[in-house]
Amino acid sequence: MGHANKQFESLGIAVLTVSDTRDRSTDTSGEYLAVNATESGHQVIKREIVIDDIYLIRACVSAYIADTAIQAVIVTGGTGFTSRDSTPEAVKPLFDKEVEGFGELFRYLSFKEIGTSTIQSRAISGLANNTVIFCLPGSTNACKTAWTGVIEAQLNGAHGPCNFVPHLQTNETLRCASRAV
Repeated sequence: MGHANKQFESLGIAVLTVSDTRDRSTDTSGEYLAVNATESGHQVIKREIVIDDIYLIRACVSAYIADTAIQAVIVTGGTGFTSRDSTPEAVKPLFDKEVEGFGELFRYLSFKEIGTSTIQSRAISGLANNTVIFCLPGSTNACKTAWTGVIEAQLNGAHGPCNFVPHLQTNETLRCASRAV
């Protein structure tokens, strides 16, 4: 049995760039994600840049998953192996469920583009408070690979046989919850 919602529903998305050096004018990865999310029919509710600090990253993502207007969070940056890369350590403790297949599929798609260098990506995904979170490498090409190869379809309720939309705290979910109170 599929989980397809059978129709597109615009989602609220937060885009968080993790970087010690980028600002809004040099954040090509965050810009790519925000533009493509909007062009796909979604609403970018928040777009921020935070330095690679485990507690600042966790605080931003925690605020996003507590915000009922946000159903998806896309984090770019901080997934490598340098001493400053801490996105997976910051975000994983927030997951209610990890989406193991995302990292596997991302690295498979990335392997076709950059070969074995893809093993240095610690891209992860999970669900927290009915919000899907994707953590991507900081390169714009990696964000393109993740968006076009996985994320765009999984945030589309019309995509079959299944997608994440039925698992997210969408406007319909909120309407049902408010009637139950």
